[in-house]
Amino acid sequence: MVGVAHRQCRQHEWMDKFQWRLSFSRAEIVLINSWMPVQQIVYHMLRHFIKSERLINCADNSGTGTLSNYHIKTLMLWACELKPESWWTENLNLVRICVELLQTLSVWLTDTRCPHYFINNCNLLDNSFKVGSAASKLMSADEEYLSTWFVNNYIRQCARLCPTYISRLFNDVSASTKPLQNIVSEVTRWRLNTFVFDFWQVFDFAEITIAAEMFLLKPLTVRSNVCVMNELKKIDQRLYVYFSAVALLHFAHNISRNGLNDNMLDILAIIADNNVDTSYGSSSLNKTELSTSELVEFLQKTAVERLITYRHLVARDFLSVVTIVTTDFEAMYAYKRGDYQRCLQLSTQNVRTLLYATRFAIPPVSPVFMPLLDDDIVSLSALTVIVNPDCRDHFDGIVVTQLTLSLYLMTQCQLKLHHSVTLLAQTLHYLKIAQRRHPREYTLDHLTFKLTERKIHRTISH
Repeated sequence: MVGVAHRQCRQHEWMDKFQWRLSFSRAEIVLINSWMPVQQIVYHMLRHFIKSERLINCADNSGTGTLSNYHIKTLMLWACELKPESWWTENLNLVRICVELLQTLSVWLTDTRCPHYFINNCNLLDNSFKVGSAASKLMSADEEYLSTWFVNNYIRQCARLCPTYISRLFNDVSASTKPLQNIVSEVTRWRLNTFVFDFWQVFDFAEITIAAEMFLLKPLTVRSNVCVMNELKKIDQRLYVYFSAVALLHFAHNISRNGLNDNMLDILAIIADNNVDTSYGSSSLNKTELSTSELVEFLQKTAVERLITYRHLVARDFLSVVTIVTTDFEAMYAYKRGDYQRCLQLSTQNVRTLLYATRFAIPPVSPVFMPLLDDDIVSLSALTVIVNPDCRDHFDGIVVTQLTLSLYLMTQCQLKLHHSVTLLAQTLHYLKIAQRRHPREYTLDHLTFKLTERKIHRTISH
């Protein structure tokens, strides 16, 4: 049930507040996800056509209107049930399918009849709908008209999103279908080449957002934690792994400051029961009695293992568009534990991998990760927030590339292990290259470079 009044009752003071409606959104999602690709494409094309032709319901509450997206969804639900598979797949012609469905919708409008898919004897149309002009327009949409319409209003719009050399191909379109096929092929080829990069950017943004929201939102409850984890599992297993790792770091930090309470125990038990099933492995939380410091250490170790798992999963799918090293969190954890030799080994390898990379991964340096960082980086991040208060709300300004972080850790380990001036001079050379490879707007990266240089110069001068 959803608290939404009937379209004709929205002007009524009482009904507008207290009327409810049956909702079948979960069932609709299940059905739509079961559709064949051609059915999903047709649904998208119909919605685009109806919206572009301004046949969608008017936005006011006057009680009158034309079509809504729900009418299109209902049309598709009935078509997917009543039409045989051969109707969709044999002699496949998307325009023909769209024309037939639009004509069916036109008949519904003319007869003022749109049968609800889930509720018997429920009609989604009534005499208050202004359907005359819409029905006439839909009935007149034959294959020739709709083909021309999609070329001009859909394919041409897609081409405008592409590089100029593709959009210019429309200047050569003639009555022949061959130039149009060439354009569609070029648009498709370009999109396939850019899709992986765009998808990786989504993950990059998700990392920052999850880490920031974990710090900004109210304390997690058992209910909210289960809800978030279940939703992330549906969206993408990789994001679920990342969320569980960040949550463990968050709880480790809170426990170190405020101690352990029953709510935290319940949430930690949920995270432990949702072990990450990957070939890289992940330790689970056990039930043994641990002191506060031991529990914090155990949670941090488990979180780092899951972060390493996440890096492997992401690198596996996006190495074609970005250079990603998988041991940055392992190096941070080694540095925190004082294992400087191991941290130096990992960081040096990462620097050599990333120094001339075309693109870098950009892990956030949000408060959630502060326990894995040293005091200087924490202070530098805090100063960045003070200078730019907007970072408190978004944290997208508090990020550094994997190369920047690896160079900093490499330098710190060299200084603590008292490496020679020759090796420090080589690191200065790496820093110069990295500075040139980072845009000026990467503020925290350049501040970290300056801090690292200062540490090396001060050591050499001494």
